[in-house]
Amino acid sequence: MENSAELLTRCRDINHTAAFNRWFGIEVVAAQPGGATIAMPWREEAGQYSGFLHAGLIGALIDTSCGFAAVTLGLRVLASHYSVNCLRPAVGNRFIARARVVKPGKTQVFTACELFAEMDTEEKLVATGETIFVVVKDE
Repeated sequence: MENSAELLTRCRDINHTAAFNRWFGIEVVAAQPGGATIAMPWREEAGQYSGFLHAGLIGALIDTSCGFAAVTLGLRVLASHYSVNCLRPAVGNRFIARARVVKPGKTQVFTACELFAEMDTEEKLVATGETIFVVVKDE
């Protein structure tokens, strides 16, 4: 089993291959077996009409962080379903998604995430979500 530093390096390497993640400035900031944390700075292009982080991006952050949590277990996965609960307007300088694997399986992986908006040094919970992944087998 890889240690946290090796997992972080592997997740960052994978993250750099995703054009969407690079475009929005998503970075992997922590990884440990069964868990991952990503962050994204606020960008005006990520806002909706009221100036809050767009719900589509909230979903993307939840899906992405949950995917990296699964990757830390050595799995190749593809999302089959995810759900998002928006709890308050997402306003901050930076957004942090902390995900964990709830239950790994041979064909499906269940994950959960909390998304925080960071303003200066204060974090506020803005959304939660769950993702179900199917394990991708090499053919």
